[in-house]
Amino acid sequence: MLTKRILCALGLTLAAGSAAQAQDVYVPLNQDVYHWIDRYQIKYGDQVPQLHTAVRPYSRQDVADLAEVSARNATTAVDQFNTQYLLNDNWNFTNMEDNFSRKPILNYFYQNKTDLYSYEGENFSLRVNPVLHLELGLDNLTDGARYINTRGVQIEGTIDEKFGFYTFIGENQARFPGYVVDRIQRDGVVPHEGLWKRFKGDGYDFLTARGYLSYALSKHVAIQLGHDRHFIGDGYRSLVYSDFAPPAFFLKLNTKVWRLHYMNLFQELISEYKRGGGDILFPKKYIALHRLGLNVTDNLNIGLFEQVVFSRGKGRFELQYLNPIIFYRSVEQSIGSEDNAMLGADFRWNILNRVQLYGQLVLDEFLLSEVRASNGWWANKQAGQVGAKYIDAFGLNNLDLQGEVNIIRPFTYQHMDQFRNYQHYRQPLAHPIGANLYELIGIINYQPIPRLNLTGKAIATRFGQDIVTATDTLNYGGNVNLSYFDRVSTYGNEIGQGVTTNQVHLDLTATFQLRHNMFLDLKQIVRRTDTEVNALDRNTYFTSFAFRWNIPQRLHEF
Repeated sequence: MLTKRILCALGLTLAAGSAAQAQDVYVPLNQDVYHWIDRYQIKYGDQVPQLHTAVRPYSRQDVADLAEVSARNATTAVDQFNTQYLLNDNWNFTNMEDNFSRKPILNYFYQNKTDLYSYEGENFSLRVNPVLHLELGLDNLTDGARYINTRGVQIEGTIDEKFGFYTFIGENQARFPGYVVDRIQRDGVVPHEGLWKRFKGDGYDFLTARGYLSYALSKHVAIQLGHDRHFIGDGYRSLVYSDFAPPAFFLKLNTKVWRLHYMNLFQELISEYKRGGGDILFPKKYIALHRLGLNVTDNLNIGLFEQVVFSRGKGRFELQYLNPIIFYRSVEQSIGSEDNAMLGADFRWNILNRVQLYGQLVLDEFLLSEVRASNGWWANKQAGQVGAKYIDAFGLNNLDLQGEVNIIRPFTYQHMDQFRNYQHYRQPLAHPIGANLYELIGIINYQPIPRLNLTGKAIATRFGQDIVTATDTLNYGGNVNLSYFDRVSTYGNEIGQGVTTNQVHLDLTATFQLRHNMFLDLKQIVRRTDTEVNALDRNTYFTSFAFRWNIPQRLHEF
């Protein structure tokens, strides 16, 4: 079993770790917080070169180092507030925090501004925080109130300056707006989540759990084991690996030396999820992924990545893929497999500490002669992204703009069966829509005063839906859960084929921070979906109000 092998290897590694340096945990993925981090990386990243932004989540130590640089340079009240937030949120990795609480509750709780309970000793630190997400909204496509009710706890800390640990657990009940319910009914899963059950008619009940253990093998090499999400890329979307699918069991190696960052990720995924009565052991598959990033200059980073998805029957792992520094495609060919290998590259270029250009290229399958022929061969499966971020746009402080274009050809991420396609728990591992699409994203972030964030998003997508009948589904290459053996045609394929759909998703959100990591959100979502089949047209208006405590927004942008 992969689990036993990994635990055994981890045990041997820990036993040999006498030279290990201090190890920390990671800043949980949160688009609002990561926007601030990326903003200051654009402004001051040339002074913190060890922060490779294409591999997320980020180390708390790296974020604290960046925040210290920002604190020494911030000139506006908003930047000072955001920088102090980052310093306080990572208080045990910096000496520049202002986190002392003058009025602790019962002398034990909120001794600092950030944590319900905290402790820091010579060999041990601990942070304990409650998690709460209460959201209420109305949707024109459904009857009754839409809501999210999440209660949980988040715990993290360090031991002996070598171990880092993190755990998050949340109990959820929710009634989603109509467009999310449509997606649930199509795939049989709740977006971002694993096992679920019905709750009071049209509601859903599910448990969210993440957790990992980190250990510093040396000054430059760290190992991580647990369940969590990951994200590769500098864009709003990732065409390589996104955080859309549920958390999965993983082993991760991070090596940072000189101008290089080399990341290895091994994961055990659920290849097929079927609801039913009684205990069911879901079939598994595995992914091995590595990315090499190089800071060509202090402002230019390029990366190369490779991944392979495979299965060997009842939970068996292909041991040859454990080699962390080999070309996976050569292993695939040498063992005669038909595994799903992909290659790609990415870049991030900061210009004048004000603008960032970024992009990704993914090659799922590639045959140059067929590309040159321009005949729509089904296996020309590629994806590309290009985008830009502009901070303090047009000289207006704290107005940040982002534009992004994503293009994914039909059948990208699909494979011959569910044991090799690019999904986990029936949810895409890259773009949440899947493939067979053009997409244009525009984002405006404006922070007029320190505690208020205004965000506007416009996501325009042209994609092709499959034709679903009472007895069959015609596969036009968009749904990653389908087999490419069932494709409609071998040649003549083009982006948007099938039921051509033009969709616009608008999201206007005002967020006010009451105190550290305690937020109020007022959100308006407007969606318009036009298709060639009138029965599939949808116009959605969803208004919601939320209270969040130590938890990010739950976004459904597909």
